[in-house]
Amino acid sequence: MTDSSVPRTELDPGYSDPAARALDWAAAERMLAGAELFWLSTVRPDGRPHVTPLIAVWLDGALHFCTGADERKARNLRENAEVVLTTGNNTLTEGHDLVVEGTAVRLTDPDRLGALAAAYLAKYGPDWTFEVGDGVLVGDGGPALVFRVAPRTAFGFAKDPYAQTRFRFPATG
Repeated sequence: MTDSSVPRTELDPGYSDPAARALDWAAAERMLAGAELFWLSTVRPDGRPHVTPLIAVWLDGALHFCTGADERKARNLRENAEVVLTTGNNTLTEGHDLVVEGTAVRLTDPDRLGALAAAYLAKYGPDWTFEVGDGVLVGDGGPALVFRVAPRTAFGFAKDPYAQTRFRFPATG
């Protein structure tokens, strides 16, 4: 991780136990890398929200996910690329939940797609084997568009003690 990708970290005392400490970004990255399931929130063209579970890989400071070109999430992203990805423990008193806000950017570079295919295989095993196609990854379900979401803002929610950490990332562009 380069210094330009290190977020400003703030513990919100209004939503945190007095004994709580801010979550370290390196620990949050390890959690993102290890999480098996994420929930992707997008916005339909008519403004209604859409949420769906999916798998994703953390690579080079961003989350990456795939979708078929005709799936609802892909159609939503054509209109509005702003997304939220969430993951965590489905418990009230243990673990952490993480929320990543950012813009989904489509990836088509064959070298990048190859690195992501290897990352999916390493993380999820042979059931998630992809080949690189023409600007897509191709698996058992057919061709899949690939998106990268670099965090703009992220949140970490600890549960024992309760704490809310906000990570704000330097603007890029």
